[in-house]
Amino acid sequence: MHREGRRKGLELPLFSFATVVAATDNFSPTNKLGQGGFGPVYKGKLPEGPEIAVKRLSRSSGQGLEEFKNEIILIAKLQHMNLVRILGCCIEGEEKILLYEYMPNKNPTKGKLLDWGKRVHIINGIAQGLLYLHKYSRLRVIHRDLKASNILLDGKMNPKISDFGMARIFGRNESEANTNRVVGTYGYMSPEYAMEGLFSEKSDVFSFGVLLLEIVSGKKNTSFYHSDRSLNLLGYAWELWKDGRVSELMDPMLGDPTSTCCNILRFIQMGLLCVQESAKDRPTMSDVVSMLGNEMATLTNPKQPAFFLGRRGLEENSSKNRTENCSNNDLTISEIEAR
Repeated sequence: MHREGRRKGLELPLFSFATVVAATDNFSPTNKLGQGGFGPVYKGKLPEGPEIAVKRLSRSSGQGLEEFKNEIILIAKLQHMNLVRILGCCIEGEEKILLYEYMPNKNPTKGKLLDWGKRVHIINGIAQGLLYLHKYSRLRVIHRDLKASNILLDGKMNPKISDFGMARIFGRNESEANTNRVVGTYGYMSPEYAMEGLFSEKSDVFSFGVLLLEIVSGKKNTSFYHSDRSLNLLGYAWELWKDGRVSELMDPMLGDPTSTCCNILRFIQMGLLCVQESAKDRPTMSDVVSMLGNEMATLTNPKQPAFFLGRRGLEENSSKNRTENCSNNDLTISEIEAR
């Protein structure tokens, strides 16, 4: 592996721009994996080394140097099997590049490869990664942008949380913080964060709940449409829950999993607990992991979720419009496919 050393203050291997250019075939369009708020991501191959994902800061990026530095500082200090591993960086002239382990699959919300067992495995892995960030890492970290496109799957379908550009470090005695710059993705942001800039562990729990419901249903909260009601996925799940028809939320691609039906309903209930409107009503990630690991534990009944109306419903009910401050330009959800 061609490492050119370490820059003072950085804990990551430093690669030359020439090495990155060679690894990606001069950033060939055929190697491009995707495009995010940070910039384009390319597949690459280091000489006598592993396949890599190369994240190149775009000069027109709405994120920029602050997020680049934030990601380097954070992810270099975090080590967990459910977090994407960073291999190094390149800082040369105006070029700012991060090198990650390559993940062969995209996000976990949908796909023929995902039977119920794999979905449970993915949900558990995401929960373990978040619990590590919130409680067991050297730094106490709030991710702030947990969404489907920031969960990557390796060749064995193990989930890896990625993209720590928006993450924030919390002191061990801090419970919440406030920001004037609300960043994130419509459909995954908790109400207290979207409306007041308040974020905490419970903000990540809300995002996890949305993601859990997406994985179970195979539907996306941000693009869900219900013909009879102005509901998003959370609202649809809530209506089904109240009517005792929550099994209808299950992804039809799961077939008729009679043997796991009760288990799936329990997962939906956990998702609804995580997306409750009030942060104090939501469980912690410690609670979530405990619920996932103990099928005999009794779950409380969820209260009404936040943002249960879709965009059309919010527009029609302007008095309930709570998403005016939501960032809407980071929506990068995609179907699962080999890459």
